[in-house]
Formats: sequence, structure tokens, C-alpha cells
Amino acid sequence: MKTVKIAYLGGGSKLWARRFMQDLALAEGIGGEVCLYDIDKPAAVRNQQIATRLHQHPKAVAPFRYTVADTLEECLTGADFVLISILPGTFKEMRSDVHEPEKYGIYQAVGDTVGPGGVLRAMRTVPIYEGFAKAIEKHCPDAWVLNLTNPMSACVKALYDNFPGIKAFGCCHEVFHAQMFLCCALKELKGIEADRRDIYTDASGVNHFTWITEARYQNIDLLGLLPEFMEKFFDQGYFERGPHDAWKTDPFSYANKVKMDLYRRFGALGAAGDRHLVEFLDRNWYLAGPEMAEKWHYGLTPVDLRERNQAQQIQDSIAMAAGEMEFVPESSGEELVHLLRALLGLEVIVSNVNMPNHGQMPGMPEGSIVETNCVFTNGFVKPVVAKPLPESVLALVQRNCANIDLTCEGIRERNMDKLFQAFMNQPLCAGLTLEDGEKLFKAMCDNTKEYLAPYYPSLA
Repeated sequence: MKTVKIAYLGGGSKLWARRFMQDLALAEGIGGEVCLYDIDKPAAVRNQQIATRLHQHPKAVAPFRYTVADTLEECLTGADFVLISILPGTFKEMRSDVHEPEKYGIYQAVGDTVGPGGVLRAMRTVPIYEGFAKAIEKHCPDAWVLNLTNPMSACVKALYDNFPGIKAFGCCHEVFHAQMFLCCALKELKGIEADRRDIYTDASGVNHFTWITEARYQNIDLLGLLPEFMEKFFDQGYFERGPHDAWKTDPFSYANKVKMDLYRRFGALGAAGDRHLVEFLDRNWYLAGPEMAEKWHYGLTPVDLRERNQAQQIQDSIAMAAGEMEFVPESSGEELVHLLRALLGLEVIVSNVNMPNHGQMPGMPEGSIVETNCVFTNGFVKPVVAKPLPESVLALVQRNCANIDLTCEGIRERNMDKLFQAFMNQPLCAGLTLEDGEKLFKAMCDNTKEYLAPYYPSLA
């Protein structure tokens, strides 16, 4: 039995914490303490109560106890693993991120990674991660750090910029959905049912703009199936997790028409959901407005919906904590706990994660955060050198990577001129005049000044 301490920053999480709790309760061979820390302490206390009940379930096999820390120092001290999933700001700030640009004809399906919303979210989030990195260096420098927060690339880069010796990576499940999509093609055309873990994919890029250049199930070339699959399903679309028209009622859904169109044009498969992919491209390609989103069969996710969802999640948490709502150990399909077990030497796993580029992604800058396959085993994370992307795709990825790096540089220097440059360089901002860009950037900063002013003196 491996005994560990896991520090969970953002331990009042309503989504990721529950998935992690469920998977951890089923993890054989490990036990110990999960210490929750959150600026919303009552939310962390509720999660402690939920987890305590969860581990009393007959299906729970991992002997973990959950505690709540009053301070970041208390949470981190002695930690073997640090898990981070936070919401920087409130939905008031997110509402500005997503909807203020609409006054200038700029729409965002998600608004948390790139585009104008991604820049502002990074401006709020990265300074918090600067503090996390320094605290980890002081209190648990040998811990493995698993990040779940968006913007993923900027968060992971901030950890390494402020603690170069950190052992950190960012986890994202978007590639998993692309793997499921390929399994659907295999079933539709060959009648073969396979789990996504049964196939091999070579994926590389930046988070939420990762591309699959090779995919195989045994001796079957899965990308080679796509022309026939698209001929059959392109017009109506195909959603790997539900009906093809789920996007009509669920704004988190999509029909993979963008993914299929990009494959037809570039010969590589975008490995994120369509809602993310479109934000890395010129807005006139797929995201000129709601009508174009409807044409390509994906949803724009309004912040009002997110706010309603969170209110329901809070009510569910209260009911779960009181034992009035069932919450049982069952696999979430995520890989966090598998990665943790692999680092403890209990299994070997290959998974896509976000780490600094040291040659694993050809054609990308040294030190930039890239997403590729990595091998996890017994205290090591070894990036796998990815197959080179087609030149046209690499150019698209390089542009977005440069914007991410410039955003991080501007935040690190608290340089508003560089941040405005990164803002205007966003593909979704193509078509903005400089004057309108300045007005939009200022309005978005003013709207979120409460969370920006402590870090950017010029906004105070």
C-alpha cells in the first residue's frame, strides 16, 4: 500500500473534485490524506463531507481521509501530489470575457483559452499561479503538480516560469473525445467495438488545439477510414457522446463537422471539440456569429447557463453532504488517478499532457507549453517525440503558441502594451480596427478591474 498526501487547491470544486473523489475511491494500492484548500472554505467542507460518505460505500477500496486546510501553507506542507482546479474570478468576470466582445461582432463558444476572453482570463489566473508556484517550491518542492485549470497552457507555463524545478503537467480530456470519435468510425465502418484506450493516437499541438496525425487500432489505419465516414455522416454530423443533433439543445455539444472539415482540408484531425477548435482560427472560417455556429452544428455556451449549472451543482453538493442525494464510487473516464498511480509505480500509462517543449514537438519553440503523448511510470514522465504536423497546420499552431507566450510575457512583466499586442493578435480579433481593439480591451479590463487591479498598477 502506497501512502500519500494529496493537496487539492480549489478543493471546493463542484465538478472536477467529484470526478476525482469517485476515481480515487476505486484506486487500489494507495491511501492516505486528501487535503482540501479553497478560498470558499464552506465549499471545501462540503466536499470533505461528501468524500467521507463516499469512502464509506461498500465499493470504495482506497483508504483515504479528507481534511480541510485553513491556509495554503498547511495544505501544501508534506504533499506528494498537488492538484489544482480553480475558477479565477466569478461569473461576472466570465460574462465580460465571453459577451463583451459580441458588441464588436466577436463571438466565442467557450472563451476560456484563447481569443479576447482567453487573454483576460489569463490575466486574472496567471498571477495566482505565480503564488502557487512559489508556495510549492517552499513547502513541497518534490511534489508532482497536476493542473486542470484553463487557460491550461498559460497556467502550466506560469508554474515553470516561477519555479523552474517544478514537476508539473496539465491534464485535459479533449483528446479522449477525439479518440472516442475515431472508435465510432471504426464501429460504423468495420463493425468493431473498441474502447478509446484500445487505439493508438499520435497527438500534438497546444491545449485545445491539438492535432492527431496518426491513429491505429491493431492493423487498421483509423484516419484512413475518415473519407468514407465523412461521406456518410458529414452533412448531419456525428457526436461521439450522443445523438448527432444534441447541439440543438445542449450548448456544450457539437457534431464534429468542424473537425471533419479541417481533416478534409489539412489531412490532420483536430483533437479537441469543435467549440474549442473554432476559437483558434480566423472567426470568418467557422465563428462569424450564431448563424455560422448553427451551420457548423455546435453550440455557443452562454455564461447564464454556466451560472445556472453552478447554482444547481451547489444545491446538489449540499444534498450530497447531508446524505440526501446518492453519490457512489464509479469511474469518471478521466485519467488523473491513473496518472497518479503510474507515478507511484503501480501501472504504466501513455497519455496526452501539457509540458514545456524540449524537443517532443518538432517545429515549436523550446520551453513553450505543448501537448503531446507522455509515458508515465514509477516517478517519471517522459514526453514522446510527436510526428511532425503538416506545415499548414504547424503554422496555425505556431501562431497561437506565440500569442500564448506573449500573453504570459506581458503578465509576467505587468506590461499592458504587450498584453494588448497579444489581444489583437488573436485570430478571433482579426478584422478589428486598432481603435476598436483599444476600446474593447479597455472595457474588458474595466469590467474585471476588481480581480485585475491588485496585479496591474495601471488599472488601479
